[in-house]
Amino acid sequence: MKNDGKSNSILVSGESGAGKTETIMMLMRYLAYLGPRSGTEGRTVEQQVLESNPVLEAFGNAKTVRNNNSSRFGKFVEIQFDKEGHISGAAIRTYLLERSRDKERYKLGAGPKSFHYLNQSNCIEVDGINDSQEYLATRSAMYIVGISEEEQEAIFRVVAAVLHIGNIDFDEGTEVDSSVIKDDKSRFHLKTASELLMCDCDKLEKALITRIMVTREGVITKTLVPELAIVSRDGLAKTIYSLLFDWIVNKINVSIGQEANSTQSIGVLDICGFENFEVNSFEQLCINYANEKLQEYFNQYIFKMEQQEYTEEEIDWSYIDFVDNQDVLDLIEKKPGGVIALLDEACMFHRSTHETFAQKLYTTFQQNKPFLKPELSRTAFTIVHRFAGNVTYQTDHFLDKNNEYVVAEHQDLLRASACQLVKSLIRLLPEETSKSTKFSSVGAKFKQQLQELMKTLSSMEPHYIRCVKPNYRFRSSIFDNQDVLQQLRCAGILEAIKISCARYPTRKTFIEFLHRFSVLAPELMEGNNDDKIVCQKILDKLGLTNYQPTPPWKIGKTKVFLREGQMADLDARRREVLQRAAKTIQRKIRKHLARKNFFLLRKSTIHIQSLCRGMLARKTYEMIRREASAIKIQKTLRMYFAKKLYLQQKMAAVTLQAGLHAMSARKEFRFRRETKAAILIQAKWRDHREYLCYKALQDATLVYQCAWRQRLARRALSQLKMTATETGSPKAAKHQLEKRVEVLTMRLRLEKYIRADYKEAKEEVMKLRKQLLEMQIQVQNAEAAIRKEREATKKAIAEAPPIVKETPIPGEDTTKVDPLTAEVEQLKALLQAEREACEAARKAQEESLKRNEELVKKVEVAEKEMERLQDTVQRLEEKNLNLEEECKVLWQQAIVMSDTAKKMAMLPNRNLFQAMAQKLADRKEIEPEEKPKISLNEEQQENQELLIKSISQDLGFSRGRPIAACLMYECLLHWRSFEVERTSIFDRIIQIIGTCIETSQDNNDTLAYWFSNSSTLLLLLQKTLKSSGAVHSTAHRRRTPSSALFSKLPSVRGTPQNISRALLGGRQVEAKYPALLFKQQLTAYLEKIYGMIRDNLKEEISPLLGLCIQVPRTSRASLTKGARSHANPQAHQNLMAHWQSIVKSLTTYLNIMKSNFVPPLLVRKVFVQVFSFINVQLFNSFLLRRECCSFSNGEYVKAGLAELEQWCFDTDEFAGSAWNELKHSRQAVGFLVIHQKPKKTLEEITKNLCPELSIQQVYRISTMYWDDKYGTHSVSSEVIRSMRVTMSEEANCQTENSFLLDDDSSIPFTVDDISKSITEVETSDLDLPPLIRENSGFAFLHRRNEFSIV
Repeated sequence: MKNDGKSNSILVSGESGAGKTETIMMLMRYLAYLGPRSGTEGRTVEQQVLESNPVLEAFGNAKTVRNNNSSRFGKFVEIQFDKEGHISGAAIRTYLLERSRDKERYKLGAGPKSFHYLNQSNCIEVDGINDSQEYLATRSAMYIVGISEEEQEAIFRVVAAVLHIGNIDFDEGTEVDSSVIKDDKSRFHLKTASELLMCDCDKLEKALITRIMVTREGVITKTLVPELAIVSRDGLAKTIYSLLFDWIVNKINVSIGQEANSTQSIGVLDICGFENFEVNSFEQLCINYANEKLQEYFNQYIFKMEQQEYTEEEIDWSYIDFVDNQDVLDLIEKKPGGVIALLDEACMFHRSTHETFAQKLYTTFQQNKPFLKPELSRTAFTIVHRFAGNVTYQTDHFLDKNNEYVVAEHQDLLRASACQLVKSLIRLLPEETSKSTKFSSVGAKFKQQLQELMKTLSSMEPHYIRCVKPNYRFRSSIFDNQDVLQQLRCAGILEAIKISCARYPTRKTFIEFLHRFSVLAPELMEGNNDDKIVCQKILDKLGLTNYQPTPPWKIGKTKVFLREGQMADLDARRREVLQRAAKTIQRKIRKHLARKNFFLLRKSTIHIQSLCRGMLARKTYEMIRREASAIKIQKTLRMYFAKKLYLQQKMAAVTLQAGLHAMSARKEFRFRRETKAAILIQAKWRDHREYLCYKALQDATLVYQCAWRQRLARRALSQLKMTATETGSPKAAKHQLEKRVEVLTMRLRLEKYIRADYKEAKEEVMKLRKQLLEMQIQVQNAEAAIRKEREATKKAIAEAPPIVKETPIPGEDTTKVDPLTAEVEQLKALLQAEREACEAARKAQEESLKRNEELVKKVEVAEKEMERLQDTVQRLEEKNLNLEEECKVLWQQAIVMSDTAKKMAMLPNRNLFQAMAQKLADRKEIEPEEKPKISLNEEQQENQELLIKSISQDLGFSRGRPIAACLMYECLLHWRSFEVERTSIFDRIIQIIGTCIETSQDNNDTLAYWFSNSSTLLLLLQKTLKSSGAVHSTAHRRRTPSSALFSKLPSVRGTPQNISRALLGGRQVEAKYPALLFKQQLTAYLEKIYGMIRDNLKEEISPLLGLCIQVPRTSRASLTKGARSHANPQAHQNLMAHWQSIVKSLTTYLNIMKSNFVPPLLVRKVFVQVFSFINVQLFNSFLLRRECCSFSNGEYVKAGLAELEQWCFDTDEFAGSAWNELKHSRQAVGFLVIHQKPKKTLEEITKNLCPELSIQQVYRISTMYWDDKYGTHSVSSEVIRSMRVTMSEEANCQTENSFLLDDDSSIPFTVDDISKSITEVETSDLDLPPLIRENSGFAFLHRRNEFSIV
């Protein structure tokens, strides 16, 4: 390179595993040794170039069946040199990274076997390779090439994220053609990958299992099946790893640096050799195509260009035949009919598959000799490579691997990452791969890179190194002759050897030859002008005749051709001549340098002597000065120690005195606090004792009342039994029931009509609201027109000439003044008309407001009437059900009696008295058996009374479980109340709950207590009760005949012990109608309690929210003036007092529900709807009140929203998504406080600042905005005009134009939601109340507790 002044290239080729990578490393070490230079920060360019190999190998090499460390990418290292031959820079270019087989060779915390991307080959370790040492070497190399510690950690985070992404599995989702994360293990890897990539876990999951399709109708989100989700997962992993590899290469190039003015360089090319595996894919086609291209360049350089040059120089030459692979290259790269071109064409069509692509190849190349079609395959094809033999390629994944487009969801995910390295990776994507509208293929890109490489190699002097693999058994010192000969034949080396034996490898032009070797015969240069003759004479003089075959050299038209070795011989002779001349010059220079050194040594000796004398004098002076300084330091130090000791003693005395004073004060304070607490405890105890006495008397009164009512009920039952014997009683009861059903039906119809009227009234109110807003807008426009007319009138009056004096005016001037006077009168009349129109508009607005208030009152009255009718209908339905149950019992008794009468009528007269006697005897036998049952029912009634008495009190909680709910559930389950056709225990429980709720509507503690008990009891019923077919068809049974109804009643019952044993075993109970009705009533009360708690919280914060909507006037004045004083913290605290009161209310309600163990799901739902209410109130105030749309008010509301955000952050478990409900208010406040509004475009406002707001809402805020602090303006007039155009377009296609938000007062949960959110509730091991614990009727609860303890 230095001699010829031309760049050189070294092409290393060979099969996989032949040693190309090691050869490249040896070449680079040699070049670094020949051209070293000093570097910066201890890292030279040579070190960086050499250490780039371990880094690239760690991330780009993999183990294959033919090589333990196979390079899965091509690499071209261009080393730049300066004029002196020192390395000045380097550049690394890579080609075709095979992402599917890359494997890291460093540890990542977990074993490689646990990662899907590393354990598929079942080859984790390689003999002779220590992973720990390789990892340390890689880290050291990364530091040398300029990758910092932070960047290394980020690289390893990305690599670990890729491995965790590979462990994410998918399963079929609940919807059609959808997928979900398979299990907790996959969920763990998903969460770990998102943490490593510093992105949102939900966004990562969504990017893996969904695709967003943009159509003309809009954006469609499509879910992926598990197979496509796995493809998406692997695509994301490959994209991240490929971009990471490109980032490392760019980082190495930037760290090494390149010299822009460098003209000489040496390029070293390392690319994968020919590959032929059992399964060959798109990567093998590209690798073999690159090797065919390089082999074609080798042939062109060695054979074609060589023989062409001999012909041009008229050198006698015998041509040698060689293998030409141009037909194979045309088959792969030719346009438009090549394999790569057809593959790009297939990728452009979305319906193309690998089978259609293979059929296209068969049709196109059926007459092409290098192309063969396998007999037993429909998706494979074979290419006859001239140097690698027949290679069969499988087209199964050609289309996917050739498409370089990166999914938009993956791009958005990487851009949203908080990791700077991940963000920088997405910037490496070319523009074609980041847009779905532009097609980019890997094959076309690789073809272009290969063409650029060939262009670069063509500008350099090539040198070839052929690596030969001795055997395929990975054994040393074993040469397989057949394999080696085949490799030499495939590489074209045999033909190259033939040419080398007969060719002239060294060629120099006449001028170059004379410039270099004229020193060997300088006398021949005198008097000769013909360069060709001089060159021939020099060669004759030197006598190069000892080389075979003859002639040893040739003289062409413009060049001298030399045999192998002759150039070295000429250089050796030239070197001898130059050495003799150099020795003469060195002798003269050494003499001059020796004389110069002598004079310099003498001068230096004199200077050193003077320096030594000065140093001794300075040393003496320094010693004297140090003694004086030491004495002064000792004096000062002794003074410091004495002063420090005194201050310590003084501080200790003061501390002891303060401690004694504080101890006596604390003792006095503790005594006073204990005295006050004792008095308070005594007062509370006396209050509690009196309250217990009152409750005992009240309970006793209730017990006596219940006993008396029970006695009356038994008497009434006996009378009903007596009347049931009459035949007409069931029919009368039936007719009476039918009449009641008709009355209830009419009432239900009436309720439907009332609901329809309510709906119409509500719609009318909405219309009136719209009309009111339109009238307000018209009034504003009229006021604006009036202001404009006033300004025009003032301007016209100002422009009119004033009349100051009464002077005679000529006729011409009068004619000029009269039109102006008439115009002024006309403007005054127009102003008066506008004022009258404005007044009429105001009156119309007031009338519409009055009508609106009247309609609102009517709606409220209708709502109250509807609620009353609903309660009435509900009570009538309950009474109807009870009457139906009584009718069924009476009907059954009548059927039994009618059957008995028929049997007695069929008996003969003589046996009639015998049958009656037998019947009386049977009754006497049955009566003793029925008495225990009656006593048993009475005992159960007493137990039920005791249960009702217990749950009416506050039983508290046991280990986070409500005792009342668990106690009711266990008792009802043990008494088999769920399987009874008729019972009153459910009604009494519902009555207790309703009474407690109605009497404690404002007591949030009581509401939260029953909220927790109702939800827990409802959860237990949901998981225990099983609805039977008869119960589900209750409505249908009411319309069926009574005979069919009573034929389905069960006649045999199990014992309570068997039922309890079965329930303890985990079996569900087949519930009857009373149990299901109880469940429905309990659900209704749960929803009612939820609404009451929510509404109480809304009512409490509503007044505070009204104060928080607008900043106070005094505070606004201070904010407007921008005053800064020492009282600003106190002023800020006063401003935030209302917001802090809201936060305090939220915290109070949260603590109440937490103390009563309300399920977190219900707590979250409460706060979500409350925050939605806050959002509606704030946002509607911005839209309706202009004083709220100011800059200072926006800052005030923004500070308040920050308080709410902090509360949501502190209570994240119970706040849930409540903060997201304030999105409208947050975006509106952000728009108010943003600066430079006139510079914002409509697209920036609607997409970046206020994406959730409609155009009408943004227009409303923009027109009502006013800056009371800095005096800035709102958005530009062009933006306002664009908003109006957009609103007019939307008004044509939308029916609802209201821009106000509505408050959501619905019930946002179901029983199934509660059941899914709460785990199993253990009802055993409870802290029972004394009334239950001391009663023997509840012994089964003690047994359950003992069973759970065991």
